[in-house]
Amino acid sequence: MSKIISLANQKGGVGKTTTSINLAAALAKQGKHVLLIDADPQANTSSGLGVEISELDNTIYECLVNGIEPHTAIVHTNTKNLDMIPSHIDLVGAEIEMLNMEHREQLLKNVLNQVRDEYDYVLIDCSPSLGLITVNALTASDSVIIPVQCEFFALEGIAKLLNTIKIIKSKLNPALKIEGFLLTMFDNRLRLSNQVYEEVKRHFGDLVFNTVISRNVRLSEAPSHGVSVLEYDSSSKGAKNYTALAKELIARNK
Repeated sequence: MSKIISLANQKGGVGKTTTSINLAAALAKQGKHVLLIDADPQANTSSGLGVEISELDNTIYECLVNGIEPHTAIVHTNTKNLDMIPSHIDLVGAEIEMLNMEHREQLLKNVLNQVRDEYDYVLIDCSPSLGLITVNALTASDSVIIPVQCEFFALEGIAKLLNTIKIIKSKLNPALKIEGFLLTMFDNRLRLSNQVYEEVKRHFGDLVFNTVISRNVRLSEAPSHGVSVLEYDSSSKGAKNYTALAKELIARNK
């Protein structure tokens, strides 16, 4: 039975897309069959894995709005064991089109139910908002990973996300759990990074992943080459961090 995990934080620039791409690749490198869903209209996850969006007939948009069978939208990436359903700029208008649909919060869940048994993990990269697409992602998920940037306003907005999760648990998905808080862009030379880590740890305790994602130039460079950091530079700190995160996630779910 697969596990569906959303990566969500309505605050932009926290390393959510970077984590989606590289955690998916790291899990695949550990021999897990992974499906990555790009649920962000910016489609950075898709382009970051070398997908030519302009050449696609079907994306997550067609699956949600037109009821297209998800197998027709699945793309095989350059990483063994890693498939994805890409996004498209059209997804911007999907929320309006979905408003009058029956069971509009369950549309993504219905899509994923058709393919989830073919994978060990399904990861959903959510857009930096708490709109209907993100609600769909959280409704479809077993758990959520919340990336938190090691900066001064790190905890700003998390209360709003946690409240959204609470509402979804009470009304749409009682089984939804927080998989963990992931500290990103960590620099152990900076006192601030260490202070943020301690603060998040004090607030959320065991829900914070032991693995932290350090600032790393290779992580920034890899998307422009259309590959994960594990393919781009397997010896880099970024690759080692995401490998450690994948192993920690697998251990948590044994």
